[in-house]
Amino acid sequence: MLTLLTDFTYLFGPFNLFRYITFRTGGATATALFFVFFFGPKIISALRLKQGKGQPIRLDGPQSHLLTKKGTPTMGGLMILSGLVFSTVLWANPRSAYVWIVLFVTLGFGAIGFYDDYLKVTKQSHDGFSGRSRLMLEAAIGMFACYLMMVASASPPISSIADLGTALLTPFHSDVTASRLAVPFFNDYILNLSWFFVPFGAFVIMASGNAVNLTDGLDGLAIVPSMITAGTFAIIAYLVGNSIFASYLGIHYISGTGELAVVCGALIGAGLGFLWFNAPPAQIFMGDTGSLALGGLLGTVAVAIKHEIVLVIVGGLFVVEALSVIVQVASFKLTGKRVFRMAPIHHHFEQLGWSESQIVVRFWIVSFVLALIGLATLKVR
Repeated sequence: MLTLLTDFTYLFGPFNLFRYITFRTGGATATALFFVFFFGPKIISALRLKQGKGQPIRLDGPQSHLLTKKGTPTMGGLMILSGLVFSTVLWANPRSAYVWIVLFVTLGFGAIGFYDDYLKVTKQSHDGFSGRSRLMLEAAIGMFACYLMMVASASPPISSIADLGTALLTPFHSDVTASRLAVPFFNDYILNLSWFFVPFGAFVIMASGNAVNLTDGLDGLAIVPSMITAGTFAIIAYLVGNSIFASYLGIHYISGTGELAVVCGALIGAGLGFLWFNAPPAQIFMGDTGSLALGGLLGTVAVAIKHEIVLVIVGGLFVVEALSVIVQVASFKLTGKRVFRMAPIHHHFEQLGWSESQIVVRFWIVSFVLALIGLATLKVR
């Protein structure tokens, strides 16, 4: 909203700063950080009072968790989301449709995760929201968001109801930027997915949300790779949303997506604030409320800026975590044998004798290296 002050630059010259995405991204990061710092203890106290016994701990999980994590409140994603949304609304340009699309998916996935956490806490059981119902809701949210992206990428600014009607129908009869799939390392290799983009984009968003959800099993394990991924996509979004940089790098230019750098900056700030309370021993867990929402946000940003394949590289840690569960389940059903001692894979390393801090820090390092590889795809073409 602060970008609206640029209309009054003639009254106060410094208002011109709000034109710059880089300045507003920094402001969003700082605002979200201090918001979570200030309200975090109050939220933790309220959740501890409401939840009593806290998040139920898996009896079939590592035995050390029964002693160190029992009684810790969950739904800490509320801290992250409140700081992220407040900061984004304050610093992002409200004229960018992509900002609202990303917030829609983030809050939608967060609501699904919140209901799942609520059921687990009230029942003191791991039987939360029905898996099928949960996936159906995620798919509906993802597909609607992808349709809105097609509308946003095809339409000129909307100034009337007639313009809105035309915009909503545009994807039905024209080629739109959103439906194209760019392949990293190649300048000219573009796939036009047409309407298949809707289920494809929804799958990317769903996969991202659930992969981050599976990664959230140790103190600080999911939040730092999420921030690293967000930082990487903040840079890419800024470049994609700038016609000069996009032309120089040979990547798709998509008007309005530069504002997603502000959203990613808000995620980093809120994540840093949350990490202060989530550092071992954690005072609070983010729960499905946070992990589903963060994964959904990252997936939606990747789809919006046409770097879906790069998400697989930058978020490779989340991919490996998800694949470890898929491989473990498939192997056990087909052969009766397990590939890993426990899945997701971070529990496998716990069973091998790695300490929690070793796993977390080493996974952070892997995530940082993958982010550098993902950034390299911008120039290696």
